[in-house]
Amino acid sequence: MLIFDKKKLNKKLAVLCLMALGVTACSSTDDIDESEPAELLEITQQFDTSVLWQESIGSGVGDYFSIISPIVAYDKLFTSSREGDVAALDLETGKTLWEVDLREDKEDRGFFESRESALISGGPIAGINKVFLGSENGKVFALDAETGKLEWKEKITGEVLAAPAIDSGVLVVNTASGVLKAFNASNGEELWKIEQDTPSLTLRGISSPAIAAGGVFVGTPDGNLTVYIINNGQQGWSVPVGEPSGSTEFERVIDVDSSPVIFGDRVYSISSRGNLVAIDLRSGQVVWKRQYSSHTDLLISANNIYLTDVKGHVYALDRLSGTEKWSQLALTNRNVTGPAELGEYIVVGDFEGYLHWLNSETGEIVSRQQVDSSGIHVTPTVHNDVLFTQARNGDIQAIKAP
Repeated sequence: MLIFDKKKLNKKLAVLCLMALGVTACSSTDDIDESEPAELLEITQQFDTSVLWQESIGSGVGDYFSIISPIVAYDKLFTSSREGDVAALDLETGKTLWEVDLREDKEDRGFFESRESALISGGPIAGINKVFLGSENGKVFALDAETGKLEWKEKITGEVLAAPAIDSGVLVVNTASGVLKAFNASNGEELWKIEQDTPSLTLRGISSPAIAAGGVFVGTPDGNLTVYIINNGQQGWSVPVGEPSGSTEFERVIDVDSSPVIFGDRVYSISSRGNLVAIDLRSGQVVWKRQYSSHTDLLISANNIYLTDVKGHVYALDRLSGTEKWSQLALTNRNVTGPAELGEYIVVGDFEGYLHWLNSETGEIVSRQQVDSSGIHVTPTVHNDVLFTQARNGDIQAIKAP
C-alpha cells in the first residue's frame, strides 16, 4: 500500500482511502491535520557531518509503507529492499559482502517478465547467526548471516509489517491479522500460535514484539500492551495504553504500533492515540502514564525517554517519573522518524530526507543536512559512533559526526 505525502493528506483523501480499503488502514494517526509541513527555519549550524560511505540496495521501498531498517550484527550491516534484495555490507567501507534475491518466479512468467516481488516489509533482525525478514504476503525468511543462503522459509497468516523478535532460539512474528506466532529459529518449526482480536479499523502498521524475562511483549491494534509466556504462548497480563476519543470510528483508532521498550524492571509503551505508559514488568501495574501519541519507536537512554509524536514533535522525558524535560516543535507535520542517539545528540530524519541533530540536553536543533531527497522514513541506526540511514530509494549512508 502506498503511503501519502503529508502535503496532500486531507480529510477528503483520508475518507477515500478508508472507502477503498474497506476496513483497514490509511497511514495516518491522530486527528487529521490539514496544515502544511513546517518550513525549515534557519539554524546556527554548530557542526557539519561527514559521509564515510554510500551504497544502495535495490530500489528501496519507494512510496510503500515497508518498514525496513538496517541493523548491525556479526560485524556487518544487514538490510533489504521491498522487492527482495537482501545484503550484508562491510561496516567500514560499505562493500557488499553478499547479496541475495528473494523474488520468486511466477509459474507462467514470460521471458521478458520480471520475477515476482518478495514484498519485504518487516526486519531484518539477527540471531543464532541468521538474518530474519517478513513480508506483506505472510512469508518469513531465515538467511545464513555469513553467506546469505536461505536456511528456511515459512508461512504465517497476515502481513508482517514490523520486525520479528528473537531470544533463546525462539523467533516471534506479529502480523496485521492479529496472528502472533513463535517459530524454532533454527528450522522454522511452529512452536505456538495466538490469534488476537483485531478491530475492523486499524492503522497501517503493527508492533514489533520485544522479549525479556521469559515474556513476549507486544502492542495490539485495540490499544493494549500484552505479554505472553515465550515457552508456550500463554497470556499473562494485558494493560490498556491507547485511549479512544472523538465520536467517529476513525477518531477512536488507538493502535499500539511501536515496539515496547524494556528497561530495568519496567516496560514502556505508547499508543498512536492515547498515552505513554511505564508498566511494572512482572505485575503489569501502571507506574505512571502521560498523554503522548506516537506510532514510532521510543528511545530510552539512562534516565531519559525520547520520542517523536504523531505531529512530528520531539520530546525528552524523565524515565522514572514521566516529567517532560523539553520539547522541539519546529518539525511539525514533516513525517519525522523515531529518535536515534549519537553521542550528545538526538537524530531524526524527515520526509524530505533531512537529518536533524538535536542537543540531547536542551532539544535545540544544532545541525542539519539533507542526505537524500527521496526521504528518510525509518529511524537511523547507530553503531560505534557511526549513524546509518536508509532512504526510500534504497540509498544507504554511513555518517560520522564530530
